[in-house]
Amino acid sequence: MENNIAYHIPVLFNECIDALQINPAGTYVDVTFGGGGHAREIFSRLNEHGKLIVFDQDPDARQNAWEAPNFHFVPTNFSFLKNHLRLLNIKQIDGLLADLGVSSHQFDEAERGFTIRENAALDMRMNQNAELSAYKVVNTYDEAALTSIFRNYGELSNARLLAQEIVLKRVEKPIETTSELMSILSRFAPKFKDHKFYAQVFQSIRIEVNQELEVLKSLLEQATEMLAPKGRLVVISYHSLEDRLVKNYMKRGSFEGEIQKDFFGNVLKPLNEVVRHPIVPSEEEIQRNTRARSAKLRIAERNVG
Repeated sequence: MENNIAYHIPVLFNECIDALQINPAGTYVDVTFGGGGHAREIFSRLNEHGKLIVFDQDPDARQNAWEAPNFHFVPTNFSFLKNHLRLLNIKQIDGLLADLGVSSHQFDEAERGFTIRENAALDMRMNQNAELSAYKVVNTYDEAALTSIFRNYGELSNARLLAQEIVLKRVEKPIETTSELMSILSRFAPKFKDHKFYAQVFQSIRIEVNQELEVLKSLLEQATEMLAPKGRLVVISYHSLEDRLVKNYMKRGSFEGEIQKDFFGNVLKPLNEVVRHPIVPSEEEIQRNTRARSAKLRIAERNVG
């Protein structure tokens, strides 16, 4: 088993592995298998009694899997975590790793439509079998829906103007490619900050296409339910929307950051933070892999009680 560096360079590699505190006989889950970089290291630390289950909805990731009695590749979205673990007769896990966002492979495959660097069909689906694509979002969502997406997922201050322009232009002809979309919105791109602007636009559409925030919420809740006492939840996020959800859930037990209490006034907090502040990549790692620059690693442990 060799790490598929060409597919995806693992971010915060050693930090993630250390955070899991791997028990050789334990059961671990990597819900973002990708090129298998993190997963291979986890598997190498298990004995014959240990288990590793990996999830990835991208069909291209399957080629990086391997055969072993205690290794299972699940070709689906991690929002179905609990169901598939139960199918494998797994009632508790000792650790779960989630490396969120788009893999290097998905960015580099221009035809997937994730990158602003090359022209491609408007797609952005992490699961190529999904019905909703960037094309459908851009060409069928009404102005209010597009405004909400750009404002909430892209944090763009001129969200309504962008939505109005798209709705106006698509009347003439459907917007089919990434370059067409960028051209239509070019007059709104700030000078010298156009790259960031387009990245925010693409991010907002991609989050909608893949329902990334709702899926993340579901994952965090299911992972917490499946973790054994003292089990570790290790999550890498790449933008503030993801990180805010992870931080609030680990700190407060709710996505809004509000403390939940039961009838008797006891705080309902299933996880304890292992580190108070996120771990970020070193300058050396960022130089090796520029996509690591926005990564934030948070670690929590399942409460015993």
